[in-house]
Amino acid sequence: MSTHAQRERLLLADLLETVGPDAPTLCDDWRARDLAAHVVVRERRSDAAAGVLFKPLAARLERVQAEFAAKPYEELIQLIRTGPPRLSPFALKQVDEAANTVEFYVHTEDVRRAQPQWTPREVDPVFADALWSRLERSARMLGRKSPVGLVLRRPDGRTAVAHRGAPVVTATGEPGELTLFLFGRQDAARVELDGEQGALAKLRGATLGI
Repeated sequence: MSTHAQRERLLLADLLETVGPDAPTLCDDWRARDLAAHVVVRERRSDAAAGVLFKPLAARLERVQAEFAAKPYEELIQLIRTGPPRLSPFALKQVDEAANTVEFYVHTEDVRRAQPQWTPREVDPVFADALWSRLERSARMLGRKSPVGLVLRRPDGRTAVAHRGAPVVTATGEPGELTLFLFGRQDAARVELDGEQGALAKLRGATLGI
């Protein structure tokens, strides 16, 4: 039985193949080729991937990622499909599931929602609960830069605090949509925001996520 991460990996690879290397994404000026290179570097070049979190290594990451982006697009997609090398920590099913479930979901939506006439994806209840579980654990970290208090609410009433403060904005939506919102895709996430108008404006323009 495949894991959430394995399923999302294949969905991402298939989607990247379908849209082609020059398709837009929600990741600033990245095209599909750039996003594919990012995924491969993250799994296969840990020496460079650390540049995502450590600014002194950012230039190295950018250089290595550009090198991978220059490879044949079909090769990048195949590297995503086959997964990390055997000796990589990501090759362990538990690590892959913990580190890649949300990563691949978000990047799949980065590609899907940047295309014209995209339609919402049906997320099954089991996967929705898996996303919510991860969101509960990471909400404070992802929402730490919020300029206002931020509470996440599922339609069934369950909540998680992403940032303590005042005034408070409540973001209501399905777990997948709240995940995208908290990862900085506010404009693309289908959530309902409740709060003071000034607070809503600040939140929409805030830098959220890692």
